[in-house]
Amino acid sequence: MTEKNTAYNTKPTHQDVTHQVISSYFIGPQAENLSYFKDNINIVLEELERARKNYFKEDGNFIDEKTQQTPAFVASMDRLQRAVRKAANIMGKSSVPFWSPRYEAHMATDMSMAGLLGYFMTMLYNPNNVAIEASPLSTVAEIEVGEQLCELFGYNINPDNAEAPTAWGHVTCDGTVANLESIWVARNLKFYPLSLRKAFQKGEALDFLSDGFYVENCQGTRKLFTELSTWELLNLKPADILDLPDRLYQEHGISNDYLSSVMNKFGIQSTGKDKIEAEFGLNKPCQYMLAKTRHYSWPKGAAIAGLGSDNVVGIPVDLAARVNIEELEKRLRQSLADEQPVYAVVGIIGSTEEGAVDSLTSILALRKQLQAEGLSFLVHADAAWGGYFCSMLPKDYRPGDVMNLPTDMGEADGFVPDASLRAQTQEDLFALRYADSVTVDPHKAGYIPYPAGGLCYRDGRMRFLVTWTSPYLSRGSVTSIGIYGVEGSKPGASAMSAWLANKTIGLTQEGYGSLLSEVTWTCTRISAEWAALTDSNSPFICVPFNMLPSERGDDPSEANIEAEKKRILEQIVRKTNASIIAEDRDRPGDLKAMKLMRELGSDLNINAFALNFRYEDGQLNDDIEEANYLMQRVVETLSVDSPTDDPTRIPLYLTSTEFSEDLYGECKANFQRRLGLAPSSQDLMVLRNVVMSPFPTDGNFTNELARIFREVVEAETEVVRKRNTVAEDFHSFLIQGTESIYLVHLPMFHVANHRQQLIVAADFDDESRNKYITMKKACPSEPMILVTSTKTMLQDVVKNQGEFKGQIMTKESGIILRNITVTFRKTIVSRPLNSKYRQKEYPRDFMPFYLYGNANEANIDHVITRAPNCQLSAGRCKLKWYKDHDDSTTWDKDLVLIIEDVREAPMQPFPPNVDIGCKNGAIINTEKFSTEKAEEDEGEEEEEEESTAAHKLNNNRNNNETQSSGILDQYIKGSSSSISTSSADIRTQHQENDSPTPQNIPKVLKSELRSQRRSNNFFFRPGARFLVGVWEDKNRSSERSEYASVDLGNFIGRGVLTLGESVYVDSEGMNFDPFKKVEKVTEWRYEFDRIGQELE
Repeated sequence: MTEKNTAYNTKPTHQDVTHQVISSYFIGPQAENLSYFKDNINIVLEELERARKNYFKEDGNFIDEKTQQTPAFVASMDRLQRAVRKAANIMGKSSVPFWSPRYEAHMATDMSMAGLLGYFMTMLYNPNNVAIEASPLSTVAEIEVGEQLCELFGYNINPDNAEAPTAWGHVTCDGTVANLESIWVARNLKFYPLSLRKAFQKGEALDFLSDGFYVENCQGTRKLFTELSTWELLNLKPADILDLPDRLYQEHGISNDYLSSVMNKFGIQSTGKDKIEAEFGLNKPCQYMLAKTRHYSWPKGAAIAGLGSDNVVGIPVDLAARVNIEELEKRLRQSLADEQPVYAVVGIIGSTEEGAVDSLTSILALRKQLQAEGLSFLVHADAAWGGYFCSMLPKDYRPGDVMNLPTDMGEADGFVPDASLRAQTQEDLFALRYADSVTVDPHKAGYIPYPAGGLCYRDGRMRFLVTWTSPYLSRGSVTSIGIYGVEGSKPGASAMSAWLANKTIGLTQEGYGSLLSEVTWTCTRISAEWAALTDSNSPFICVPFNMLPSERGDDPSEANIEAEKKRILEQIVRKTNASIIAEDRDRPGDLKAMKLMRELGSDLNINAFALNFRYEDGQLNDDIEEANYLMQRVVETLSVDSPTDDPTRIPLYLTSTEFSEDLYGECKANFQRRLGLAPSSQDLMVLRNVVMSPFPTDGNFTNELARIFREVVEAETEVVRKRNTVAEDFHSFLIQGTESIYLVHLPMFHVANHRQQLIVAADFDDESRNKYITMKKACPSEPMILVTSTKTMLQDVVKNQGEFKGQIMTKESGIILRNITVTFRKTIVSRPLNSKYRQKEYPRDFMPFYLYGNANEANIDHVITRAPNCQLSAGRCKLKWYKDHDDSTTWDKDLVLIIEDVREAPMQPFPPNVDIGCKNGAIINTEKFSTEKAEEDEGEEEEEEESTAAHKLNNNRNNNETQSSGILDQYIKGSSSSISTSSADIRTQHQENDSPTPQNIPKVLKSELRSQRRSNNFFFRPGARFLVGVWEDKNRSSERSEYASVDLGNFIGRGVLTLGESVYVDSEGMNFDPFKKVEKVTEWRYEFDRIGQELE
């Protein structure tokens, strides 16, 4: 039988020399190299034993054999062993299998053995790299790691090389802290000339140099330092700022110690940014600029550093999620024109969501151009993900070099070629050598354990800007590395881990370069899988975020795109690695499969893609919410989010992100169009897989991963189709009114059959009507629900104003009336609740309701503008107009009632029913609302109409407190003393206002008005009164709710609305998802309790 490596290839891979070496880096997906790892662990433990025994061995043993044999010692060791075994067992069963090629989700994978061993051997000694006396060896390791990374980026690390500044780098806990430190440096550097300028003022320490110290501004003009304007001081070139202390020493003999003492008085570290800005009259804050899709650490870091997250200016991205250079230039030129300083522009070298590489070469060129015009700033590269990919560049690489396609191969199916990067990506990686600073994360593409980030400075003097012991900027050697940067104590194990991995694997094209080249090939093959996964007959579509060459071409027709997908399927997906290269030998250059592969996917090994589904008739879904729902179900299936999920049974791991309108703009809109989705401001869910393992292309294992994915999506597509298929079903209606009967359909966002806000005028057969009215008058506050007796196609009944059989039930008593003949007389409202018809925001300044009925019985139902939402309905209400109205004509119109003293947006989303204080739709009151009470209130209202506004609002209403809820009643109760406007003024202003625009009356909505946890004052309850306005629905026939909320029709009038006894509140029903996977309520802590049980 032929020897083979995996179940997915037919021949062994040991003929591929590069892959042989890479295979030695890891323990292996099936622990193939564990024996080698154990051997090295034993070496580490042997050396640990030798080190301890050789340190003053004459001290003798402090723990003797007799102690080790005592019952207490033995019992303690037994407890520890049992706990360790249990913990290790649970870790093995419950941990996500990052080590497997099946894991294609986050930036996590099998760590290199070198990284693990470096961390393990060092943690046994627990050195703290805050000071050299606590970490002599690991401090040196961190210094060397800094040099390794600086050299990787092309920085100069030779202090004898006078042609370039000497670089410096160090290890941080992660990229977030590295980015924060770079912000701190940029802030201090920008303000350093201003601080130094204060030392030149008359009577200060350096005033004697006022007429003798010259500096060039960024436009090359030489001036006295004291004659530079504030704008010029803020725009000195970074190198010129860093040279200032050395020049003061070289030209005027100012020692570092003396300058340090001077700057302690004026430096931003001491005085703070605000004081310096005030003294120099800076009214426009300095800003950072980078792509809108930046990592969250940037606004977070700006907030911590006192810059303010608002001053991190987001620049729009292009269709590939790279920063739009034209937009960046516009924004920078605006800053130049407005004389608003810029701290730095950040180029993202491998975005964490899309793997996009910003054009760093263009950013650097733009800075050069703008410096000539008077604007200077730092350029920082956030290469947390992309930094290690510099190892793929040959040592002698220069921009413009052509990187040949791989042609060398073995005979095995499992041969994994080394793929090169796109030409532009290579040039931008090469340009890192010109950036002022670079963030990098060895714990990402360096394959070492957390935590290990890094920050490198092109000019090592920048580090002195963020130290408390050496605030001057001169060069100098220092042995303790912990005085620099944000962190204090930090593990030496991280530095040793990075050093050993960098040293043994090598930050060269033959080391990490080969590993990442194989991974890049693997990423491309997986990208090809997603591109060719579906065709025009598939039940769903899979669309890569990065457009195919045919989509970017001159004729992006569907036929051309489908033809290219077929070519990808036949020439790449269905071929082994060896076959692809063998067949390419006979193809002309432009038709080589390898050339096509290089154009697939992202810049740096992240595949973003999205799904949409087709209905059974082949029509493509156009609702973004339903496409998101499909992708959410897929991700839930292919990820772990609960202890009840068994990681060992998940055959493929993926993750997701979201593209928001604000951050992605046209980039998101373009992706939506390619997915066949209608325009929408709603966030678009996007699936993503980060490729870090070099193994998935062994024997076309990527085909197996794609097969698994296809089966999962097909299964979930069936669920989503069912959820969106309009068919006969049972329907429930809230019944309102007694003089006239209205049915309010109880909608559900997550079921197509019920995704409709519907209100109809209806009638019952005579016997049923009489029984209903009798029961309703006897139990006015108990919600009565009409349910169809059989499954009904609701739309057909409404359209034809037809009949159906129903039954009335209550949650308290069950079915109370059967076999009712229901006849639809008139449709009051019929609007779909699909996402494309909803509004972008909840109403901010008021709350809209549909109004219908008559003068004796007004009924309202909340206008549903967004999801999630709450069912708020009230029947038999009283509307007191301020001015007379012709009720015979008013109530025939399509009316919208706006509650003007309640703001909806601050209350959304509403809390669960139990928190609101409602049960079965009815509000629970501590004081029962009775008919007599309602009549009493009604009488008082009539008296108030005859009195003055002031008299009305000062009238004693103590026995009405439990029924009041709007701003009006808050004033009546005296509970809104914090609002200066008097209650009489509020009522009078509302009464006299004839403006057709809704008023903004409410100032504060107290928490107890939203929830009943602290009191019984939920705002929407029987007897509640509100200041309202009434408008016509601008277009009732339209499917969009905006015509009943933000774009109203003709103004009718204003008045006071008092809710009747029939109030219905439900914040859960319409948001319930019957298709949601049920999760068992299990706490993560339970797993640890099992370990603790071993200790008892």
